[in-house]
Amino acid sequence: MIKNKYSNEQVEFSCEVFPPKRNDEMYDIFQTLDDISMLKPDYISVTYGAGGSNSKKTAKIAAYIQHICEVESLAHMTAVGMDPQSLDELLTELQTKGVKRILALRGDRPRNMTEEEYQNRYYKYASDIIPEIISHGDFKLYAACYPEKHPESPSIESDIKCLKAKVDLGVDELITQMFFDNDKLYRFMELIEKEGITANVHAGIMPITRVNQLGTSVSLSGSSVPTKLSNLIAKYSEDPAGMRKAGIEYAVEQIDDLLKHGVKGIHLYSMNKADVTKEIYEAIV
Repeated sequence: MIKNKYSNEQVEFSCEVFPPKRNDEMYDIFQTLDDISMLKPDYISVTYGAGGSNSKKTAKIAAYIQHICEVESLAHMTAVGMDPQSLDELLTELQTKGVKRILALRGDRPRNMTEEEYQNRYYKYASDIIPEIISHGDFKLYAACYPEKHPESPSIESDIKCLKAKVDLGVDELITQMFFDNDKLYRFMELIEKEGITANVHAGIMPITRVNQLGTSVSLSGSSVPTKLSNLIAKYSEDPAGMRKAGIEYAVEQIDDLLKHGVKGIHLYSMNKADVTKEIYEAIV
């Protein structure tokens, strides 16, 4: 927990890591987790490859977080590419490893999945696997939410109705997609409150520390880019050190404003960078 310096209330602080593509890079992620765990975050989430490509690594890393780092782990789980057998096997593995938190996601279409396979997949949405996760064991269940709506949703209103359906199924907590304009989150919070969604929201913050990072991130998330951030990108396009410093400062300013507005959770998309995570943490505590 970190203390909100504006209200003295406790705020959950967490971050996300992703499994390395190569097995010989597993040591690096364990070293990163050792460093991040020194900050004593409330939990560390581990992403899950499209179609389950990293499911074994996700479970292994989540168990390392849980038992070696002694921090609560949150395992991502994507519906795309799953069938009842593979879902049951993964849930059993996580349960055996003592992982108690799951983030249920639809997931992106894997590159090796044809359009026909994608359209005929067994589980269409995250909401399809939520009841099965709940029935399998005593997991604390998280779901994703989108301050600027899911890129495939026709409107923010329809997106929130789908979110309400997931919460009604038994989701305990919500983690937002990255966003760079806090006003987008505040509007979103007003809308979900009107819809009767009371689940706690963890604000997803991604520090942009490299010029080319923004394009990749936005193309995947659909997040809008404020003029202030795009100006920073332009200003430091030939200055990697300056971009890193400015990106961290931008993220810290975002979090500071979120704390002023009473947000109860900060979830840092750390991109496996313990040094950046530490700098931001030390600036906000």
